Amino acid sequence: MRAANRGDLLLIAGLVAGAWMLAPRPGAAVAAAAPEKLPAWLHEMTLDGFFEASYSYNFNRPASATNQFRVFDFDDNSFKVDEFELVAQRAVAKARDAGFRVDLTLGSSVPRITASTGLFRDASGTAGDLDVHQAFASYIAPWGSGLRVDAGKFITSHGYEVIDGYDGWNDNSTRSLLFGYAIPFTHVGVRGAYTISPRVAGTLMVVNGWDVARDNNRAKSVGAQLALTPSAALSVVVSGMVGPERAGNDRNSRSLLDLVVIFKPRDRLTLGANADWGFENGPVGPGLGGGWSGIAGYARIAVTSTFAFSLRGESFDDRDGARTGVVQTIGELTATPELRLTPHFLVRGDVRVDRSDQSVFEKPGGFVKTQPTVMIEVIHAF
Repeated sequence: MRAANRGDLLLIAGLVAGAWMLAPRPGAAVAAAAPEKLPAWLHEMTLDGFFEASYSYNFNRPASATNQFRVFDFDDNSFKVDEFELVAQRAVAKARDAGFRVDLTLGSSVPRITASTGLFRDASGTAGDLDVHQAFASYIAPWGSGLRVDAGKFITSHGYEVIDGYDGWNDNSTRSLLFGYAIPFTHVGVRGAYTISPRVAGTLMVVNGWDVARDNNRAKSVGAQLALTPSAALSVVVSGMVGPERAGNDRNSRSLLDLVVIFKPRDRLTLGANADWGFENGPVGPGLGGGWSGIAGYARIAVTSTFAFSLRGESFDDRDGARTGVVQTIGELTATPELRLTPHFLVRGDVRVDRSDQSVFEKPGGFVKTQPTVMIEVIHAF
């Protein structure tokens, strides 16, 4: 499919505007002269939104105006509308509930990276400024505590960090190397989630693969997740998946194991860790496998009700060059002060330094091993 042009965007804008006028706000009554004439499901649908804009500056001053090995903040010295998201949904909560969720996203950063091959990314690998992060139907089967089944496209459950949205965003403005290179962004398929006990929950999924809307081979990928909550302050999530991911190849599998630990010893302090191990048969060459691993640590302290400070450090080992295209060990350290001006509007900034054991970062006159950047960002959720 080709990238969205101006006509596509105008059409989408018109549809969104119509949906906005028709859909009720959360907790509000439907404003209509004769509400009994509206479809019953419209009373149960909500429409939420999210806006994110930023400015990034690279002290290396790369001639290409590109930040190397970054996920969404890939443009240097540029103001950007990273993401404008509208989420229409009918949430499900109890047995025999049926619903849906659709996340429509516009922007010059996020959609270009997260768009799935075969949907908003064409065969050449090009994606535009429009994406549908998620589009799935849900049903809770009346079995035991309730088996939730989602069918369609959904954001991956791997990793500590998420694709920012109205219902959750990361503590740092930039994304980690693990988020960008160790794990997938989205899947298309079916998943089932079941709460085994108040402290244990599990998820199984069968999907087309990593970041593909239309499968690129004749095999499927299988994933599983186990979420443990030993106490109110500690949660541990172990997940993994396996399956062939290369186009036209049904034999060589890609495997991933992901571990996330979150510890909240105090109300204002959150500590986190994320570790990934991956391996794929044959991505480097015939008979040559590629492996990668990484670890990241997170800390966030809410100094006051309006000011917080977050810190992230990580190391990613792409020992065969299967993920970044370079045989390297690359890491970064990021500090993020945050000021919340209203409950739904905040300003924050990243001070970040990337470092590799190879000279991979562009600078006038050649390449160097470090890349220092700063970024400022505004977020509004509604």
